[in-house]
Order: sequence, then C-alpha cells, then structure tokens
Amino acid sequence: MQIYLDYSATTPPRPEVIAAMQSVMTEQWGNPSSLHQWGNRSATVLEQARAQVADLINASLDSMIFTAGGTEADNLALLGVAHTFDQPQHLIISSVEHSAIAKPTEFLETQGWQVTRLPVDRRGRVHPEVLRRALRSNTVLVSIIYGQSEVGTLQPIAQLGQIARDHGAIFHTDAVQVAGRLPLDVQTLPVDLLSLSSHKIYGPQGVGALYVRPGISLQPLLGGGGQEYKLRPGTQALPNIAGFGVAATLARQDLAQECQRLTALRDRLFAALADVPGLVPTGDLDHRLPHHASFCLTSGDGDHVSGKTLVRQMNLAGIGISAGSACNSGTLTPSPILTAMGYSDAAAKCGIRLSLGRHTTPEDIDWVALVLKQVITRSLDALLTQV
Repeated sequence: MQIYLDYSATTPPRPEVIAAMQSVMTEQWGNPSSLHQWGNRSATVLEQARAQVADLINASLDSMIFTAGGTEADNLALLGVAHTFDQPQHLIISSVEHSAIAKPTEFLETQGWQVTRLPVDRRGRVHPEVLRRALRSNTVLVSIIYGQSEVGTLQPIAQLGQIARDHGAIFHTDAVQVAGRLPLDVQTLPVDLLSLSSHKIYGPQGVGALYVRPGISLQPLLGGGGQEYKLRPGTQALPNIAGFGVAATLARQDLAQECQRLTALRDRLFAALADVPGLVPTGDLDHRLPHHASFCLTSGDGDHVSGKTLVRQMNLAGIGISAGSACNSGTLTPSPILTAMGYSDAAAKCGIRLSLGRHTTPEDIDWVALVLKQVITRSLDALLTQV
C-alpha cells in the first residue's frame, strides 16, 4: 500500500487537466500573440484560462497575470512594487513567510530598503495590533502569507489587509496554499496583490498567477515583449496555462464539499495521534488550513528525533510525508518558521507535515496514524538507547 500525504508540496494533475493540455499541444499550439488564425485560436485558449483562474478568486479578467509559478508571482509582487519607487522605502513582512517572499525581501534590504519582520505567537499567528504598531510614514508595502505551508496556520488577512489599506500601503498575500481549499474573494478581501500556483490545485507545475488590483502599479521583472499586460514578457506556456484554467474551474466547483471532507479527515488524524508521547501539534489548531496537520517530535527527556528521520522511515513504509516545507525539507538547518514561533533550534529540526488531498480516504488516515505511531516508538526507543 502506498499513501501520498504531501499535497501541500504538489498535487497530481487531474485527468481533465491532462486532457486539456494534450488538446492544446496537438491542436492549439500557435503563439497567442500572432495575428493569424493559429494565433487567434491560441489567444482564445489563453483568455479562457485567464477567466477560469479569475473566477476562482472572483477577480476581473484583466487583473490576472500569468507567471511561471507561485515563486515568480511573489517576486513580481514585491520587486514589482519596489521598482516603482525612485528611493528605498519601508516594507513589512511576517517572520513566517515562504522563502519566495523572504529571499526577495533580503535582496531589497541590500538595496537600502527598510524591512520589518513581524513576530508571531507560538501558533504562528500575526496579531493585527502588531502590524498597526509597525507601520511607518514611509511604509509602502505589506506582505503577509495567508496559509502557512509548513505549520498550516491561517493569518487574519481581512484584518491585516484593512489595516494596511487604511494606512495607504499596498497589501500582498501569498495564497498558494489557500486557493482551492478555502473561499477567496478579492472583491471583499482587502488585498491588492495575491499569488496563486497551479500545481497546488491539481494543475500542472510551472505556472502560477498574480492578481493585481486595478490601479496598482508594478514594474516587470523581465525585459521583452508586451505579453501579460506588459508585466510578464515572454510567450505564454499555453498548455500549462490551459491546464491551470481547468484545474481552477474544478477547484471552484468542488471547494465547499472538499473543504468539509478534508477538515474532517484532518481532525481525524489529529485525534488518532493525540495520545502519542512527545508528538506535539504545531501551528494554530483553530485557524488552520483544512488539509494540513503538522507536528514536532521530542522524547520525554527533551531529546529530539529529526523530521527527516521520520520522513525516511515513513517512506520505507510506502507513505509520503514531508519535513516542513518542500522547498526547505532537504536542508539540515532548523526551520526558520518554527524558530520564529519560539521553538528551540533542536526542536525546529524535528517538524513534520502531513497534508491531505482528493485521494485521501478515512482508511488512509487510520493506516498512516498506526504506522506513524510504530515509527515514532522505534525512533524514540533508538534515541533513548543511545543515551
């Protein structure tokens, strides 16, 4: 038996997505910028997909910019805003951002930008008042992740966005983990920029999108043609974009039912593992992504079993989980997310994440819980034997 519980890292493309991509590659392979009939057919596919992705978040058609993924969308949001200013200003992020936000922020610091990284509580939440106190007269941009990929915590984005808006700052959120799992409505949510990724919603890898509220100015990261409203030059990856569009439509159709189902499975997993000694849930249990469970494992004496050790042991049992974010799971350093939440460096190497998806069943949850308990028991016994 093989069970995949790493849907936060990537999701398998749905059959309808694959069929749409194959159709484009064999029948609508023209350049969308060309004026002839081959180009026109491809342009129609492109704009249909744009409408489908826009519908997922209730956005206007001309506010969606296709990118090569969530990372590029995040970079375009931060650097695209920053490059509209002649002089460095002040920006605010949280201390639990994905590296796609943390790294470009570090680059902006080398360019003279002032950066405030908001602290979080033990559950990984930013308190709105902390943001309010951090605002300065030259704060022009605030970026707070919506759903944290490593610990599952949901931020109070509506409150945080409103505080930034009242101040006159542009507000961006990375909603890569939230899209397709919880409702998103940019007409009511006070966000100016919002990042999406196709392969988190059962679309292909290599394509994402940035929502840009009308009236928000950005500078492109690349020089080239005028594609994507002159914000993302280069011939569009049409098969990927078409697949993204189909995935967005299916996600919107299934959202309510799937959210309820995943929440029940997630809570079933937490309940099944509640009595495991040393296994401590991480993140906010009340404000949490519906598909996400995360833990840190320590022995009763404070010794720690690394997350990577558990991932390897579970993999030998045919079960796929991760040690924190997929982008950092291969590193030996402590998780910056867990350390920001107040965990020690030793404990911050011991996080694991189990993320559920369309193919997860109650039987899967029960089996995974049973196997994980056995793996943990063996790992702790081995650790105590070494002492």
